[in-house]
Order: sequence, then structure tokens, then C-alpha cells
Amino acid sequence: MTSRLGGPAAYAVWGVAVATYLLAIFHRTSLAVAGLEASDRFGITASQLAVFTMLQLLVYAAMQIPVGLLVDRYGPRAVMLGGVVVLSAAQTGFALSESYAGALVARTFVGMGDAMTWICVLRLVSRWFPARRVPLITQFSGTIGQLGAVAAAVPMTFALREVGWTAAYLTSAALGLVLALGVLLVVRDAPEGRRMSGPRLSWPGVRSSLAASWSHPGTRLGFWMHFTTQFNATAMALLWGYPYFVQGEGLSPTQAGVLLTLIVVAFMYSGPLLGLLVARHPWHRSSMVLSIVAAIVVAWTVVLLWPGPAPLWLLVVLTQVIGFGGPASMIGFDLARTSNPAERQASATGIINQAGFAASLVLVLWIGLVLDWRTPGASTDYTPSAFQWAFSTQYVLWGLGVWQIVRWRRRARAVIDRVALESGR
Repeated sequence: MTSRLGGPAAYAVWGVAVATYLLAIFHRTSLAVAGLEASDRFGITASQLAVFTMLQLLVYAAMQIPVGLLVDRYGPRAVMLGGVVVLSAAQTGFALSESYAGALVARTFVGMGDAMTWICVLRLVSRWFPARRVPLITQFSGTIGQLGAVAAAVPMTFALREVGWTAAYLTSAALGLVLALGVLLVVRDAPEGRRMSGPRLSWPGVRSSLAASWSHPGTRLGFWMHFTTQFNATAMALLWGYPYFVQGEGLSPTQAGVLLTLIVVAFMYSGPLLGLLVARHPWHRSSMVLSIVAAIVVAWTVVLLWPGPAPLWLLVVLTQVIGFGGPASMIGFDLARTSNPAERQASATGIINQAGFAASLVLVLWIGLVLDWRTPGASTDYTPSAFQWAFSTQYVLWGLGVWQIVRWRRRARAVIDRVALESGR
């Protein structure tokens, strides 16, 4: 029996899929407020602490194209179910680990399971909802998923303080069992059937599909839009935001947790707003992204140049501007949708989704290295000056990203004009 696009069944499938993505976001960001505890638990430096997030991001980015190909082949339901199982097992291992090496292995598998959720959500949205509603539903998906980051901020801080490392992480791992059951019972690949498989994977076919996706200027434009908008918010949410607010700006742990939550709040209200704008003005997607990047750069410049600790109101403004970066990065996925045929949309989305996480990985590592460079000995008591130096490395990534966006949007528009001219003949 075929279900109606955008009907009750569509929202049921979408609800379970988004809940799974929410849990993945929680696992991804659960180390953000535990960075100082992790340093004490494993006896590590800032650079070693950064390796946790760097390795997780590296695995996540590396998995995007394979996951996209798996979704195209086996459908989003099977891949999402595998992701939930891997996440729960990995978080259990992280909870029980008492060595740095064991914890690194666990976070590697957290990145792997995390990588198996978002592309599945995007494929389900594109199959279950009318095309005109896809940009808005996509942004709502990202918005709701960010509740996982909220749970990883203040509630996780409370749990770590009250019940300790092991109990806090084991409890979060157990939630995956509930969602795995939901995926099994509720999620269907498409209105036409529970399981919709694609053609068998072969190296020539994979190579041809990826080459075709990457060669389209729209995919390249989406790649660099994702690259330029996401890395700042990701680095703050996953690792360096909490230490920066506490040690770099002299705030209390509670205030730092609230500011991290405000980044997520901005993500949540800006997502639907940008979804509506993209749906109504699809020809101005790159202009929206460039405007948001400019606002982020200006806000950070004011904070970093402020004499002494920045006032709380300015840091609140910074969190709101940073929060727009996440939804702005999702505009890149809309480029994948409109630039590629249905049979390779998941793999094209995987290509684009690599970008922001690769940039985030670089930034997380740079910040850790600069903090160690600017801090005497093996101390983890980082100074405001050290954080100013460390966060200044962002400007290199912003400069590269903006240059590439301007470059590829010209080529994408040239392709669109050529296709329109040929179709009019």
C-alpha cells in the first residue's frame, strides 16, 4: 500500500528519523562539556584532548561518501538502524574506558555511527514530502536534531557532576535501544515500500556516479558553502566553546553551559527562517550564505579585539550569530538536491557533508596546537591571550571558503544559463 506524500505516515517516519538524528547529535557533542573532566580522567594535554574530536570528525567526514553510496544501494532504513547500533555500542565503550587509547577507539566508532544518520534523514525527507516542502522540512530536521546538543550541554553537565562519568555515558547509550526499535517498526524507505534497494555497487559505477556528482558546479558550490559556514559552530559545540568561555572569558561553568545552549537556540529558530527563504528565493542561496559568513566574521572580530574579557551581552550576540552557521550549511544540501538526479543524491550529499566537518577537524586541531604553543609547560590553564591566538586561525578557513563560493557560483550560474538557453531552442 502506497502512502500519501506529506501525510500522517510521512510525519511518523520523519519523527523517528529525526529522533535518531537528535540522539546522534547528543553523542557527537557530549564531550563538549566534559573536556576538562576528560583531561583529568585520562591525564592529557589540550592537543591530546583535541584528538578526540579530531578523530571523530575525521571518521565522520571519511564515512560520508561510503554512507551515501550505501543509502543509494540499501536504503536509508537499513543504514540508519546500523548507525544507531554502532552509536550505542561506542558510547558504552566510552563510558567504561579508563585509558586514553581505549577512549579514542570508542570515539572513532561514535563518529562512524553518527555518520550513518543525517544522510538517511535527508533521503527520507526527499522521498516522503513534496519537493516544494523539502527545504523547510530539511531545516526543521536540523533544528529538532539540535535538541541533542541542548541535552549535551546543561543536562549532561548536571549528570557528570551528580552521577559521574560512567553512569552519565551509559545512560545515554541505553537510549539507542529504544530508537533502534522505533526504526524497525516505523521507518520505511519510501511510500511505495518498507525497503527500496538501488542497483548493485560496482567500482566502475561508483566511480562514474561520484565523478558526475563532483563535476557539477552546483555540487562544488554546495561543498564550499557547507565548508565555510559550519566549522566555527562545530568546533565551539564539540570541544572548544566551553573551555573558551570559562578560561578565555572568565565565565562560570553554568554561564558557559548557557552560552553553548544559546548557540543551539539560534540554530533552532534560524533554521526554519532560512528554510522559508530558500524555498521562496532559490536563486539567492549563495548570497544568503555569504551574508551569514560576513556576520560571523564581524562578530568574532569584535570579540577577539575587545580589550579584556568581552561583556556578557556581546558573547550572547556572538552565540546568536554563530548559531546561524549550522542552518546556513544545510543550504549546501539543497544544491545537491537540485544539481543531481535522484539516483545519486545521497552520494552527492555525502560529498557536500564532508566539507564542513573536514574544516571543523582542521580548526579543532589548530586551536589545540596553538593553545599548547602559547601555554607554558604541560598546563591546561590557558590564558585569554592564548585563546585569542588560537581562534584567530579561523580567518584562514573563512578566506578560503568565501573565495571558492564566489568562484563556483559564477560557474554554476553559467551552467544554469546554458541549460536554459538550450532548452529554449
